[in-house]
Amino acid sequence: MIPQHDLTGLILAGGQGRRMGGVDKGLVPFAGRPLVAHVRERLAGRVGELLVNANRSQDAYAAYADRVIEDAEGGYQGPLMGIYSGLRAARTPWLLVVPCDTPALPADLVTRLVAAIGDADIAVAGDGERLHPVVALIRTALADDLAAALAEGERKIDRWYARHAWVRVDFSAGPAAFANLNTDDEKRRLERALAEEPIDR
Repeated sequence: MIPQHDLTGLILAGGQGRRMGGVDKGLVPFAGRPLVAHVRERLAGRVGELLVNANRSQDAYAAYADRVIEDAEGGYQGPLMGIYSGLRAARTPWLLVVPCDTPALPADLVTRLVAAIGDADIAVAGDGERLHPVVALIRTALADDLAAALAEGERKIDRWYARHAWVRVDFSAGPAAFANLNTDDEKRRLERALAEEPIDR
């Protein structure tokens, strides 16, 4: 079992939020609080250090992290660059990655990913129907390999995972737990659903 002090949490908040009109998505209000605040609750107290990957609004994100890190390279190159930046910044053997726009993540996310990793290098969350590549536990020793993949032009997370020993971790909570919010309509629908049936904190 991986001890808490060997885990770094990373919330990916470095995107452009294009499908929400260019807003800084992690700071968008959801049920009265920024999205990032909901996601932080899933990691706080379960990891040794908590990072937020953000390319703007760093001062605002500082309230939700031990450290705020920017992408190692500019130009908004996508989540794989955010993951690489986290792998490089982490001071622990393991990095647990989540996106900033998934406020209903399972309460036992960290525990179950850690329990399932075994001898693998990467554990990826699934909802029983599909994988969620940006919800994953990754060995930080893979940072140099990811740097090489990025230099070759790779930007697809699942293709990079396929280069390594990885395991799928199925969560019985189902697809709603991993719902990521790309539009205001999606946000309002999930707010209503959670108001009717709150999730465990």
